[in-house]
Amino acid sequence: MRIAILGAGNVGTALGRRFAEVGHEVVFGVRDPERARDGLAGLPVTTNREATSRAEVVVLAVPFGAVEAAVDGCDLDGKIVVDATNPLTMTEKGLALTAGFDTSGAEQVAAAIPGAKIVKCFNSTGYANMTDASGSMMFACGDDPDATEIVRKLAEEIGFEAVAIGDLTKARLLEPLALLWIQLAFTTDLKRDFAFRIERRKK
Repeated sequence: MRIAILGAGNVGTALGRRFAEVGHEVVFGVRDPERARDGLAGLPVTTNREATSRAEVVVLAVPFGAVEAAVDGCDLDGKIVVDATNPLTMTEKGLALTAGFDTSGAEQVAAAIPGAKIVKCFNSTGYANMTDASGSMMFACGDDPDATEIVRKLAEEIGFEAVAIGDLTKARLLEPLALLWIQLAFTTDLKRDFAFRIERRKK
């Protein structure tokens, strides 16, 4: 599968490397390709527009506030776009979400890219768990069931125990889950060396 990763930070790099390792054709899209060529394990780097032009799946791995700029000029009609972002902001009480309960960042992304098939995934854990998922959990949700299943299988291929949980409104559950992971990582002894898992009860 041809996968474009928009963003070459920790999350984008981890996902791009893992997708390439399991046999997918990966290209990174960034604003300045020349500056991003180092440290991407030899994977191709180009502009966002060029990266998305042939992609079947596009992963948004930029900060939430940079999504619209990242996709500006990209033809994403009919394509699967994976929203791996979280709508975070800093407040007097610490990190918080800018959306929740009656909307989500993913739904706002869908409104900004109306022709794409938006799937929320890869937002609820740290990048180290993407490098080595080792059976940790990952959820996917989207309004197009076929697109959601494709993304769920991508997560499964790179080692996650992946579960599809319904339409895109379920992102209202996944984005707070991401904030919980961040809260635990930065305020407890867990640091970043932990992952959420599903433990099935023995009958």
